[in-house]
Amino acid sequence: MDRRTFLAGTGAALLAAPLAVGAQQAGKVYRVGVVLEGGPYYAGMDGLRAGLKELGFEEGNQYVLHIRDVKGDLSAVAETAKNLEQEKVDVIYAVATSVTLAVRRGTAKVPVVFHAGGDLVGSGLIKSFANPGGRFTGVNTRAVDLGAKRLEILKEAAPKVRRALTFYDPGNPNAREGVSLAREAARRLRIELVERLVRSVDELRMGLREIKDGETDGIFVVTDAMVSSQSQLIVDTARTKKLPTMFYERTAVVAGGLASYGVNYYAVGRLAAKYVHRVLLGTSPAELPVDRFDRLELVINLKTARALGLTIPPSLLARADQVIE
Repeated sequence: MDRRTFLAGTGAALLAAPLAVGAQQAGKVYRVGVVLEGGPYYAGMDGLRAGLKELGFEEGNQYVLHIRDVKGDLSAVAETAKNLEQEKVDVIYAVATSVTLAVRRGTAKVPVVFHAGGDLVGSGLIKSFANPGGRFTGVNTRAVDLGAKRLEILKEAAPKVRRALTFYDPGNPNAREGVSLAREAARRLRIELVERLVRSVDELRMGLREIKDGETDGIFVVTDAMVSSQSQLIVDTARTKKLPTMFYERTAVVAGGLASYGVNYYAVGRLAAKYVHRVLLGTSPAELPVDRFDRLELVINLKTARALGLTIPPSLLARADQVIE
């Protein structure tokens, strides 16, 4: 059940501003390249389509999407983006910080709209939020710094959790930072964070297959796009081994995970459509301030909780934005 009406948060100024700085060229069909790692990130594509439709852009008439799903293989992103640029797409929509950074490595001229949750200034993607100053702009979301809160929620939902297993790519700066913050929270909550380093989808799959009975009391997913791209596999593994799970995006909970706390990817994609639209109509990304999207939602799957023999505290249910029966 939906508990609150979703608001676009800090995007109010952008949404209220005149969006069309030019007019679509008669008969032109814009080409929008999309690079993502699959899994829950497709919810952002649904939001992007919905947002563009609200702006009068119908897929197939005013624009076409050239979606490139690298299926969790971050090493393929730079070459994929390079190919999209060579195919002369009008803009690339990059989903996740690690993907956006790889898109930058693979391209030279094409404007890029991103959905990213990392350190955009420190990584050199933009000069500042107010003045991006280059060919990159888009939506910044909170993800990395929420690890402590997610662990608290997992502990509240499943009080018997003493060991929480997490997989992440050590080459992903966002993941490393997220794990570091989670370690601090784990010590405070008296939870042992069991870390498994995985550098590819194949290694992640192997790690999930090799989970031993008694090795962990739950699975805690940190902000790693490669790992998150395999959310369904994590859900299926946890169901088989009867383990509670904590994610950072709602689609995994809809699919059977126990809980998630983070931003709604559909809503982020809908907001990103405003940027894509303006870039297509001629605005330079350098002139579009980056939006901080920080509307968070807590989603709990009661059906999964019952299957695990868990009784979710009423106080936690009362805080949830959505409870799946």
